[in-house]
Amino acid sequence: MRLMLPFPSPLSASSAPPPPGFRSEPTPPPSLNFPEFNNWAKKSVIGALTGALSFTLVFSSPLSSFAIDPYLSLKPPSPPDSSLNYLKPAPENCRDEEDAESEQPRDDDVRPEFVTDEDIVQEAWQIVNDAFLDTGRHSWTPETWQKKKEDLLSSPIRSRSKAHEVIRTMLAGLGDPYTRFLSPEEFSRMSKYDLSGIGINLREIPDGDGHVKLKVLGLVLDGPANAAGVRQGDQLLAVNGVDVAGKSAFEALSLLQGPSKSYVVLKVMHGDCGPVQSIEVQRQVNARTPVFYRLEKVDNGKTSVGYIRLKEFNALARKDLVIAMKRLQDMGSSYFVMDLRDNLGGLVQAGIETAKLFLDEGDTVTYTAGRDAEGQNTIVADTKPLVTAPVIVMVNSKTASASEIVASALHDNCKAVLVGERTYGKGLIQSVFELRDGSGVVVTIGKYVTPNHMDINGGGIEPDFRNLPVLQIHSLG
Repeated sequence: MRLMLPFPSPLSASSAPPPPGFRSEPTPPPSLNFPEFNNWAKKSVIGALTGALSFTLVFSSPLSSFAIDPYLSLKPPSPPDSSLNYLKPAPENCRDEEDAESEQPRDDDVRPEFVTDEDIVQEAWQIVNDAFLDTGRHSWTPETWQKKKEDLLSSPIRSRSKAHEVIRTMLAGLGDPYTRFLSPEEFSRMSKYDLSGIGINLREIPDGDGHVKLKVLGLVLDGPANAAGVRQGDQLLAVNGVDVAGKSAFEALSLLQGPSKSYVVLKVMHGDCGPVQSIEVQRQVNARTPVFYRLEKVDNGKTSVGYIRLKEFNALARKDLVIAMKRLQDMGSSYFVMDLRDNLGGLVQAGIETAKLFLDEGDTVTYTAGRDAEGQNTIVADTKPLVTAPVIVMVNSKTASASEIVASALHDNCKAVLVGERTYGKGLIQSVFELRDGSGVVVTIGKYVTPNHMDINGGGIEPDFRNLPVLQIHSLG
């Protein structure tokens, strides 16, 4: 399971400039005018390609863009082979996974003092060599990158600060504003950002029968779940009595969310074969709803319109949007206006799941493209639409990333018209990798493409209308 980021948050460490006129808090919605009508695995803190590929929740924004494992592991996962062995039941007896794992050598046992300055530079170089996608016109090639390493290491690197300086210079030479170096302090601040609210990292693991199970493959040290007795390798069975069998990690994340200091009960199975235990965990993060809605009356009160403002795509976005739309429908809404203005994005997976609410089964949500064939993927809607009423999507120059995925998915599948200004144009996917001295690098590893095969990045999305015959909408509240 994986993810991506685009809203101002503790993760923000981007060197890329914010959009012109950016404000950290969007202004309240004004009255509406609208028409009537892999090898990296052991280094990556949070997974690789986009939130859609293997359930990577993706934070994506013009300000801070990271493909971040949804619930944050402070330790790199074990190498691929040992991870696979660790997840399969022992053929003759069922050992606790924690014990099985202890027999495997761990990469995070390598202490920073035994890593040379040249090692750190080479490690950063290798990550770029394996993963970087050149989306500009810089003509990056493995040959020129190999020459870069030879030049960098031709002179001795005599301090850790010098090694970090070399990495910064090396990454700057790629010409990609989103690929950058993170100091140990910046990386530490990022890794403490916990999206589950209880300090766990969930991943979807195939069970061999064509289904998936949700495993705890990372714990925030001394976090709420860890302190309450949840172990690495536990299988999550239920949240507050709700069975999570067949649910995605994203759906489980929504169930885990709740007010800060409130409690959530997890039913887990330790190891592959039990015992099963119910554990009460106190939440520490209060995810706020990004959804605001009201019913508007137009045409002299003859027509009711459901207005929905989405400020960002967080773990509550889809769930709260469903509630809002159902309530507005019950109140007699004839059609919807979804306001994505000033929405810089958020969890890309949340954007993808939001778009699916409006699409027919089989409709394309977005395409992802990486450097090789493994990075190519098509994300499609897999259920019937929640609503079939007409939709107007409002966008502007600060509509970015996950918001652009939603806007283009609805537009290209003829489910909505776009009104407003050209969008920001953030269509790249980044992943965050930890280096062995506690620093890190953020690397562009892919991009997403609209259902009509348009590259969002750089150009944004041109709306259908800027100014239409309009009616003034007066809020009832």
